[in-house]
Amino acid sequence: MLVLFFSAATLHAQEKYLFVNINTEYDEQNPVLSPDGQVLYFTRSNHAENAGGVLDKGDIWYSELMPDRSWSVPKNARRLNNKGWNAVLGFSSDGSTIYLHNHYTEMNNRVKTQGIAKAQRRTGGWSAPEDIDIPYFKNLSAIQGGSISMDGKVLVLSIESYGTKGAEDIYVVLKKGNDQWGEPKNLGSTVNSKYQEFTPFLADDNRTLYFSSNGRGGKGSSDVFVTQRLDDSWTNWSTPQGVDEVNTKGRELGYRLYEGFAIYSSTISSDGYSDLKIHTDRPLDSIIVVKEPEVKLDSGIRIVEAGKETLVAGPAITVYGKVKDVNTQDHIDAIVTIEHKDHDFKKEVATADDNGYYSLSIPAAGIYEVRIDAPGYISKRETLDVYTREMKLVEMNYELQPISVGTTVNLKNVLFQQSTANILDTSYEELDLVADIMKQNPSMKIRLEGHTDNRGVAKHNQRLSKKRVEAVEEYLVKKGISSNRISGKGYGGSKPIADNEDPELRKLNRRVEFTIVKE
Repeated sequence: MLVLFFSAATLHAQEKYLFVNINTEYDEQNPVLSPDGQVLYFTRSNHAENAGGVLDKGDIWYSELMPDRSWSVPKNARRLNNKGWNAVLGFSSDGSTIYLHNHYTEMNNRVKTQGIAKAQRRTGGWSAPEDIDIPYFKNLSAIQGGSISMDGKVLVLSIESYGTKGAEDIYVVLKKGNDQWGEPKNLGSTVNSKYQEFTPFLADDNRTLYFSSNGRGGKGSSDVFVTQRLDDSWTNWSTPQGVDEVNTKGRELGYRLYEGFAIYSSTISSDGYSDLKIHTDRPLDSIIVVKEPEVKLDSGIRIVEAGKETLVAGPAITVYGKVKDVNTQDHIDAIVTIEHKDHDFKKEVATADDNGYYSLSIPAAGIYEVRIDAPGYISKRETLDVYTREMKLVEMNYELQPISVGTTVNLKNVLFQQSTANILDTSYEELDLVADIMKQNPSMKIRLEGHTDNRGVAKHNQRLSKKRVEAVEEYLVKKGISSNRISGKGYGGSKPIADNEDPELRKLNRRVEFTIVKE
């Protein structure tokens, strides 16, 4: 008994540390691991960041496994959520497809019906969910639960539908071939009671079923039970038995069995509603394995000519990083484009929807232009000089300014011949970027502002800064931007942003900026 006590105490301590960033005063339920075990998805209710705000009954959130075997601070999986109740059903065995509870086809901003949907893993994260057609699907309950089998051919669902024995019952849906599914079939009265059955999980053998119920007695308001399928009818089951090692006087839901451990949710010792729990008789470091990130490099250089991409021999490096909002520091959906200065290489990639990261391979030496575009944000471009063929990884993180009235952007790469308003050729790429932003946002208006340092005659500096503003405006008009959308003023040296006494800092005062005056 003493050994058991210390084992339970150790597990509780490990469990608390494992989920320290996940369990909150909100309701955390329906934990599902990605096939590689590195990302934990779960449903969180009534959080302000949910698609429907604090009234939202549940959004999908995710957390990544960190080197110390704890889970990272969760983030909302925005692309997988709508204002309905959202949860992960499971994955294809290779992790390329995620199956979801709910339908995503909306009419007047309201989901027409519950159901099942799926999304595909893309370079930039998950694709937009697509509804799956299941004949005669109906769910009168506010929520549903379930899982998909490892082979992707069986769905077990907790719904209130045709032929229900009580409230929510467990049904099976079998795949007929391709993307065709049969109609839901009730598992029968051995499994289903006159009360509620929740969150069914079908083990890898496609015969062992775990589920929660409040209609079979047990230790608390809702306990986990297990039963075995006795033939191929899907209605002949062994008498369900309580999984006593996890059941408490509280409410246990969402039990899922993995190799050497199970995860589920419970209201016992929680921070508010349900918290995520783990059950295992092994040390955590023996079952939770942090995988080293794989860096996949191209076997050559991809050359883009006339819109066609060709692979040629040569070394490559991986450029990676994260794109964030400069104010909130949240990751954003963006497109990162890298192009060689000689225009013989061009490649673009979207940031991952679930964490804002991007990565792509480029030739291992050369000078490149990096451009970052995101809807609702000021685009950015920078020069990347890969000076050695020995480099394998280059990290480049970016922060973008949102397009909003009052936002000021310093055009650092717009330069002029000394003491003149003649724009240097190296400035055109940045000015072209400004023109692109204004074309993408046709209602946006800007005010150009020219500045100098404080050397020389103040009146001359003010006149020079005004002429430089006029030169920039003239260039933007030539690029197709209406002059009605641009105003400007020269300030001379009256608004320094750096110390004019320091020769190195003084040059920062010689600048052209624009401020958004209308979105």
